[in-house]
Amino acid sequence: MKKLFLSTLLLALPLLASAYDIAVENADGVTIYYNYINNGTEFAVTRKSSNSSDRYSGVVNIPEEVTYMSRTRKVTSIGNDAFSGCSGLTSVTIPNSVTYIGNDAFSGCSGLTSVTIPNSVTSIGDEAFRGCSGLTSVTIPNSVTRIGNYAFEYCSGLTSVTIPNSVTSIGRSAFFWCSGLTSVTIPNSVTGIGDTAFFWCSGLTSVISKMENPCSISYNCFLDDVFYNVTLYVPKGTIDKYKSTYYWNKFLFIEEGEPGSSTQPEEKKCATPSISYANKKLTFSCNTEGVEYHYTITDSDIKSAVANSIDLSATYEISVYATKSGYTNSDVATATLVWTDAVFTETTPSASSAKAFAESIPVLISAKDGNITVRGEQNGLPLTVYSADGKMLGAATIKNGQASIATNLQRGEIAIVKVGSKSVKIKM
Repeated sequence: MKKLFLSTLLLALPLLASAYDIAVENADGVTIYYNYINNGTEFAVTRKSSNSSDRYSGVVNIPEEVTYMSRTRKVTSIGNDAFSGCSGLTSVTIPNSVTYIGNDAFSGCSGLTSVTIPNSVTSIGDEAFRGCSGLTSVTIPNSVTRIGNYAFEYCSGLTSVTIPNSVTSIGRSAFFWCSGLTSVTIPNSVTGIGDTAFFWCSGLTSVISKMENPCSISYNCFLDDVFYNVTLYVPKGTIDKYKSTYYWNKFLFIEEGEPGSSTQPEEKKCATPSISYANKKLTFSCNTEGVEYHYTITDSDIKSAVANSIDLSATYEISVYATKSGYTNSDVATATLVWTDAVFTETTPSASSAKAFAESIPVLISAKDGNITVRGEQNGLPLTVYSADGKMLGAATIKNGQASIATNLQRGEIAIVKVGSKSVKIKM
């Protein structure tokens, strides 16, 4: 009897290991399963069980934080195997709170066509997107330092991938059998590339290495067809280093510079958009005609709640860039939209009947080249700018819908902008 009980317990262990801690519906009514991590202070997304009928499908929007039993915790990880084998998954939104995408997190999600990895993620685990054959493009943010072993193996539909200059390690077989890739660019930050990292990438027509000091690679990092027929482009003045480094010296054709750099005309670039807010409408404009605007708006008003009304009086961070066929993307423009309380006086013939009332007034704050600019519909609104340590940098009043203050703050520094009754932190 004891032996039978022990056997039953051993069979149940895999199920126990994959069990979730809590299940909570997101704003779309989709149930997402979580495990407690970091001593119970954070959540990791997981799966319900190993049963194929319990897998996620369709569109899944992962929230930035989850409230459970009156406690709110951040979602900071996509756990190992969380979406593994979810072939019916078509779209997933990963929030900016996530820092780690676990091993096999999305492996076998063949219905997934695109994924946006937020710039909060620092590591992509082993086999994280292995077998996602429907993926056509992936942009890896410049927060990622490691691409795990087999991370994008068998992503045969992948035609482009951007590896940022933050990545130091490209794992073993990271892009193995990505046969749709036509070009790969390896940034200067890379110090290690694993075996067969780009093996069976049979569609490659160019390999661009930005490494000024090339790390050694294995003899099967690329196919022989690539080594013997595809041009390797390297930084100027480094060709001798590549010709003496294994197995970069296996490339028969090595050139310094970028592909077509000597003959390719300079690419036109979209102008940076401007952001404005008037008559309860947020609008974008650009000096380049016919562009499309790609914007992101984040706010602190709404997380998850049940109510009859929502007071939209918080701070809204806005970013936008412009695109156009035949042009490179514009620089990103940013602004902060806030509501500040101002007091007006309504004067009547009788001075004793004058009354004051408060209204919420929208103002748009932007920072560029050390200047703080505030735009608003109410003239006479006072503006003061302080440094992060409390030193006043300037003061002005909104006239003709605008006020500007020049500061000596550098890019990345923080300014405290006080408009009317509202104080807001602005990154230069």
